[in-house]
Amino acid sequence: MSKNSPRILVISPNWIGDAVMAQPLLQRLRALHPGHPIDVLAPPAVAPVWRQMREVDEVLQTPFRHGALQLRERWRYARLLKARGYAEAYVLPNTLKYALIPWLAGIRRRVGYKGESRYGLINVMHHDDVPPRPMVPFYAALANAPDAPLAPAPKPALQVTPEQVASACATAGLAPERLLVVFAPGAEFGSAKRWPPQHFAALAQAIVASRPTAQVALLGSPKDRAVCDEIMAAVAGTPAAACVRNIAGQTSLAEAVALIGHTAAVVSNDSGLLHVASSLDRPVVAIYGPTDPDHAPPFSSVAAALSLRLDCSPCRQRECPLGHHDCMRKLDAGTVWHTLQPMLPAAAGA
Repeated sequence: MSKNSPRILVISPNWIGDAVMAQPLLQRLRALHPGHPIDVLAPPAVAPVWRQMREVDEVLQTPFRHGALQLRERWRYARLLKARGYAEAYVLPNTLKYALIPWLAGIRRRVGYKGESRYGLINVMHHDDVPPRPMVPFYAALANAPDAPLAPAPKPALQVTPEQVASACATAGLAPERLLVVFAPGAEFGSAKRWPPQHFAALAQAIVASRPTAQVALLGSPKDRAVCDEIMAAVAGTPAAACVRNIAGQTSLAEAVALIGHTAAVVSNDSGLLHVASSLDRPVVAIYGPTDPDHAPPFSSVAAALSLRLDCSPCRQRECPLGHHDCMRKLDAGTVWHTLQPMLPAAAGA
């Protein structure tokens, strides 16, 4: 790849799952412009995901506070970007403040969706369909002209190395030779997206009863520690207690990605880690309540999206507006275990 080739800048979404689902855009850009380096400008919390993508040449971390305009700081940062010689930029967040950056940097071709009052800042304007497309083709479409026919999008694909897996297992205190099942009980969006801790605990007991040597890792950010503690309290005093580990907040995002790459299966709410698991092609059971499983479904080769599809869902609310949370509470552990069990290796020690 020539150092003199025009560079491409991709401005990342702020959420882990969205960043994963944007990766097919980079696959298309690499195919269309094979000699052009692709850099990604991403928030620090999302940057580790981009570093696991083979299409990315360099990850630049945004220095801005979340939600703040910081116009002077954006102008200064745009000057630094201008010196890197970008020919085009793809602005994935739909906000004005991120569209300002490539405009201030003098990047000639600035691609994105209509968003909030971005005419002029975005000069190759795309418009979403009604109803909206699933997220993967939504982002991938930006690689083509706004009026181009829609084409099937490739699957997102992250990669981890054996060295990353070994290091992450050591950090988490997990035995790499034992079967590992990962639970992702958190959800940044709000409590409505969380399957009840008691259901996760019952599922852990079913796994250990069937696979006595299995390890169940509760994975997430420091914000998810409390809900994972509830699961640990619910399995206390059962045979599963010795096999379940709460490592929420104890691993970096890069380490969490490596552990997911090593797991036999993942059970997750609709969250960023769900899409990480899909992008690593791990068997996935995805649990949906207030969100639409058709909008951001799992895309692993072996995957199941479970939803009761009640009349009141998808409500897309952070908390249940009716107060009963039936969309999650009535999806019991037995149903999830029935779906998960065939995904696991047949041998107990596999």
